[in-house]
Amino acid sequence: MPTLTSAARRALRANAHALHPVVAIGQHGLTQAVLHEIDGALKAHELIKVRVFDDDRDVREAMLARVCVELDCAAVQHIGKLLVVWRPNPPAPAPAPKKPHKSAAKTSSKPAAGARRRRDDGTKTPAAVPRETGANTRRRRAAAAEPPAPVGRRQRSRTGDSAPAAPATRGVPSRRRRRTV
Repeated sequence: MPTLTSAARRALRANAHALHPVVAIGQHGLTQAVLHEIDGALKAHELIKVRVFDDDRDVREAMLARVCVELDCAAVQHIGKLLVVWRPNPPAPAPAPKKPHKSAAKTSSKPAAGARRRRDDGTKTPAAVPRETGANTRRRRAAAAEPPAPVGRRQRSRTGDSAPAAPATRGVPSRRRRRTV
């Protein structure tokens, strides 16, 4: 059974404050089925509350002690008809190293990106320049190729000529202007 320091117990009580009971012990007491449910809940949550529907405090204390002994957990708190128990989850096993896939074992005749290749005459070529791709690059190139759209009613060019007026777009008149006949 894990032992808890007072600081650890205080922290677990604070964490358990917002929890709801996940297991209830009814009129038949602490059966094997109930112990199995508590064990499953401890595996899933580490910290759980158990509600006991028995009025005798000594019986509840005995149930708490039995749960802690049989399931190897620590008693955090017994307040009223609620029992709070904690059991740390076992550490996860280390993942097995992955074997490389058959296709990854094949070597490519292409050099790695940015690698220098040797020419036939034995001299090195400069590293490859990365090519710009992607949606942002396409948008930037498209924006550079097209002139900007006219803004507002008139737009003056650099030569001083005025552009044709943009069509006026007005919304629905406000209610103050609307007249009923």
